[in-house]
Amino acid sequence: MNQKDLLLQLLQRLNEPAARYTDLDRYYTGNQPLAFLSPEAKVALGNRFGLMASNIPRLAVTALAERLRITGFSGDAGLWADWVRCDMDQLSGVAHREALLLGDSYVIVWADRYGRPRATVESAKQVTVLSDPGSRQILAAVKRWEEKPANVTHAVMYLPDRIVRLRAEQVGTVTATGFNVVEEITNPLGVVPVVNLRNTDRILGDRGGSEIDDLKPLVDALNKSLADMMVTSEYVGRPRRWATGIELTEEPVLDENGDPVLDEDDQPVMEEVNPIPEANRMMVSENEQAKFGSLAASDLAGYEASVRVILGQIMAVSTLPAHYVGVFTDNPASADALRAAEASLTARAEARQQTFGRGWEQVAKLMIAVRDGRDPNLIDDIRVHWADAATRSVAQEADAVVKLYQAGLLPADYALGKLGYSDDEIAKVNAARPPIQAVA
Repeated sequence: MNQKDLLLQLLQRLNEPAARYTDLDRYYTGNQPLAFLSPEAKVALGNRFGLMASNIPRLAVTALAERLRITGFSGDAGLWADWVRCDMDQLSGVAHREALLLGDSYVIVWADRYGRPRATVESAKQVTVLSDPGSRQILAAVKRWEEKPANVTHAVMYLPDRIVRLRAEQVGTVTATGFNVVEEITNPLGVVPVVNLRNTDRILGDRGGSEIDDLKPLVDALNKSLADMMVTSEYVGRPRRWATGIELTEEPVLDENGDPVLDEDDQPVMEEVNPIPEANRMMVSENEQAKFGSLAASDLAGYEASVRVILGQIMAVSTLPAHYVGVFTDNPASADALRAAEASLTARAEARQQTFGRGWEQVAKLMIAVRDGRDPNLIDDIRVHWADAATRSVAQEADAVVKLYQAGLLPADYALGKLGYSDDEIAKVNAARPPIQAVA
C-alpha cells in the first residue's frame, strides 16, 4: 500500500466515529436531549425542561478514573523522573477518562529538542491507528488537528520507519487529497511511537467501548421521570385555588410594542382574564354569592418509586453503589458497609488497571528507548504499579501493611509502595534514615 492510500485509510478511520463521539460528549456533559417524550408533551414543554438531566454518565466515568492512579514503575530506576517531567503523573488520569468515555485514548512518545523522552496524551478525536489483525501490533497512526487562526489543517503520519508531516491550506480537511507533504524524518525506534489505551474486555473488535454505552437508555428514562415530576410539580404539585360567583375582567390584547391590537372594525381586541392574579395572597370579592376553595395537590410518590427503580438498574449496570447516586436510608451505613457496597466498583477498577496496564508498559518502553537509544522490542521487565483501587482509610491501610512487614512477608520498599509512595518518595525516605531491618 502506497503512502497516499495509507493516509486515506487512516483518515477514513479517524472520521468514522465522529458522530458517536459527539453523542457520547453530550451525555458526559449532561446536554443530551430528553427522550421518551410524546410529540404532544414536547409541544407543551417547549424549552422549559430541555436541559433537565441527571449527569450519571460523568459520575460513572470519574468514579472509575479516580481509582486508576499510577504510582510507579519497576525495572528502570530513572523512568519515574522522566514520567514526572512529562506531567504524566497528572495527565495519565486524563487518558483514563478519555478511554473510559470514548473507548480509546492514545499516548505519543517522541524526543524533545534536548533528546529527552516526551510523552503526550491524545484524544481519539484527533488520533487513530491501524493494527495488524494477527499480531495486534500498530502498523501506522495519524494525528490530525486544525489551526483556525491560520486557516490550515495539520496531520502527522507515524510509520515504523518514518514520520511524515502534512499540511492542508484549509480548515476541515478530512480527505487525503487536500494534504501536501511538508517534511519526512526517519523513525529510529523501528516501531510506531503511538500507544493505544483501549477500554475493552473482549478480543475481537477494533475499537474500545464506552462505560456509558449501557447507561444511555437508562439515563434517558431517569431524565424523563425527573422531567415529568417537575412538570407535575409545576402544574398540579401544589394546591390550586378556585373561585365561583366572580365575574371575569377584560383587558386589551397588546402587541410586541405594547399597543392594543385592533380588529377589523378598529376596535381593541379584548380577552378575559382572572380578576384575582395568581400572585395575590388574599382573594376578595364583593359578591356575597362568591365561593372560594382549593384543589388537592397531586401526590408525587409515584415518581419517586419510578426514579428508585431506574436508579436500581443504573447501579446494577454501572456498579455504582447506592451512596454514589444519592440513594440513602434512614440509618447511615457503617464504614465497612460502604466498602462492601463499593466492592463491585473496586473489582471493575482493578480490571481496568489490567486493561490499561499493558498500554502504559509499552509507553514506558518507548520512553526508555528514546532515552537510551535502545530497541523497544528488546526492553523487558517493565511493570506498572497502581494505587489500591479500594477506598480504605490511611490508618487501615497502614495497619495492614505494617502487619505484613512485621511478619517478614513484605520488604520495606514494597511496603512503602503499598502505602502509595512513589519511587522518588521511597528513595528520599531511604536516604533520610538508615535502612530498616526486617523483623524476623
